Amino acid sequence: MVDDAIDKVIPIKGAKCPNCGKLRQQAYRPFCSKRCADLDLGRWFNEDYRIPAEEEAGVEDDAYSEE
Repeated sequence: MVDDAIDKVIPIKGAKCPNCGKLRQQAYRPFCSKRCADLDLGRWFNEDYRIPAEEEAGVEDDAYSEE
């Protein structure tokens, strides 16, 4: 039964996995396999994906800050 599921996996034409560069599979989109999808999920859990932020200069002048 597992072999039947593998036979139904269709590569998406011209698309590559963001982790390893292999052809993407419809079942694990946008990745090529469950392994690559799990690796990406682990990166999210470890907070490896971050957006840099800059502190505002006027935070010290906040009316609600404790002095």
